[in-house]
Amino acid sequence: MTDSPFPQTSFILTLSCADQPGIVHAVAGALVNAGCNITESQQYGSPDTGTFFMRVAMSTAAARTALEAQLAPVATAFGMTWALHDDGAPARTLILASKAAHCLNDLLFQQRSGTLPIEIPAIVSNHTELADLAAFYGIPFHHIPVTPDTREAAEDALRAVIAEHNIELVVLARYMQILSDGLCSELVGRAINIHHSFLPSFKGARPYHQAHTRGVKLIGATAHYVTPALDEGPIIEQEVIRVDHARSAEQFVAIGRDVEGRTLTQAVQWHAEHRVLLDGGRTIVFN
Repeated sequence: MTDSPFPQTSFILTLSCADQPGIVHAVAGALVNAGCNITESQQYGSPDTGTFFMRVAMSTAAARTALEAQLAPVATAFGMTWALHDDGAPARTLILASKAAHCLNDLLFQQRSGTLPIEIPAIVSNHTELADLAAFYGIPFHHIPVTPDTREAAEDALRAVIAEHNIELVVLARYMQILSDGLCSELVGRAINIHHSFLPSFKGARPYHQAHTRGVKLIGATAHYVTPALDEGPIIEQEVIRVDHARSAEQFVAIGRDVEGRTLTQAVQWHAEHRVLLDGGRTIVFN
């Protein structure tokens, strides 16, 4: 076996369309015609919405333009919504945080370790407590304070950071501010939030203490896309862990922080790897 004399480039194709016969055959044929070697392929037909979803990873010596030229007629014939991504290209990610460091630290550590395919050009916070953590990782820190009187101006400043750094993904890593409906709409499908999975049962302050008082047996976290409906966006990942009466409220908090960090990082990884597709109010995750 000899190496190809032509350099190989890896791509990921994601698509959705009305479910119908022949989609996989047509897509595979177009990729073969473009000289692609398919290295991973997953598909799912939603019985609830009648929508077909597909994610294909491939390598090819063909240029992106040639590959797109082969795929375009197929996409038109089936009425596809589709995108071709450079495999391995890190998603340019803006992280929003407030005072809690655990989720931010997990994201920064995993990114620096090379296990999280994102690039973090900036961190934004409405407080200054996390500036030292950002400095430790060598990432520019933007303090954008938020008050009822400055909320609109603060969101405009946030939009400016997003535009300046060509941000593809916004991650709310325990950012304790509610984004406006307008900004949520602008970020649909590219903003991820994390919260304790007690919502909506334990709303408001000190949710872990509320859970402790009620004697819950499972605690956890939910990572979801941000939408104008508060904490009701399509869910990407959830994790729970069992607890019992011997645990204190403070231990609930500590356990919850660990779960939140893992859950958010996993959701960000799947999004950055183009494994998450939206199916109405829920997600299809090709993990």
